[in-house]
Amino acid sequence: MEEAVRGVAIVYHLAAVFRRTSLPARVPWEVNVEGTRNVLAAARKYRVERVVHCSTVGVHGAIEHPPADETAPYRPGDIYQRTKCEAEKIARRFFTQEGLPGVVVRPAGLYGPGDTRFLKLYRLIYHRRFVMFGSGEVLYHLTYIDDFIEGLMLCGTRPEALGGTYILAGERAVTLNEFVRTIARALGVPLPEGHLPVAPLWLAGALCEAVCRPLGLEPPLHRRRVNFFRHHRAFDISKARRELGYAPATDLETGVRKTAAWYREQGWIP
Repeated sequence: MEEAVRGVAIVYHLAAVFRRTSLPARVPWEVNVEGTRNVLAAARKYRVERVVHCSTVGVHGAIEHPPADETAPYRPGDIYQRTKCEAEKIARRFFTQEGLPGVVVRPAGLYGPGDTRFLKLYRLIYHRRFVMFGSGEVLYHLTYIDDFIEGLMLCGTRPEALGGTYILAGERAVTLNEFVRTIARALGVPLPEGHLPVAPLWLAGALCEAVCRPLGLEPPLHRRRVNFFRHHRAFDISKARRELGYAPATDLETGVRKTAAWYREQGWIP
């Protein structure tokens, strides 16, 4: 880390172990928590001008009363969220108690060309195999990649950002039903129909984790993925708007269409 930050003005720390449930629990702690501590210690030693630490809205866990803002309590629900929560606390201590200039960023639901997070969902919808679990009325907040990068740059350059914590997300949260309908339109396929109860799927995810984790295998289904259908994830971005001039420019329809086009360019969807 010292090699990496020596002579650098601004450090953007985004590295993390994410969606790797087959790994031993110590690995995300070593990378997400101790790795963050190493980055911050090196940045302090070489007196960088600013560190932008990328956390996640996942530190808030499931949102009981959406939308949540930066003052919502910590409620991490899985090992990724717990390790990112601890890393954020370490970053805050460096920024408030140890003299390191910095900013904490909490992005929501990143998507767009270059990312495969939603590829499986697009494929299921395209092949007319998608079924909604639960009502589909839970809220999910997406952030198109270009908007996230613009927000990162604001956090790295605006004087007002120093010492702050900012949620970066899209213009508005949407229901899962709306998200799925938008993908179907972008792919030119009929809208998915039908709903199934979510509880059996959650139990199946827990069973897959219990069987696969001792064998060092990545589960085909895990509870974190099932929680996509269960938990509200909607956020208030007014602080970033007010203090940084953050203004997400890509609406859901446009972002989903661009993502679909990129998947097709890669040959992943016909």
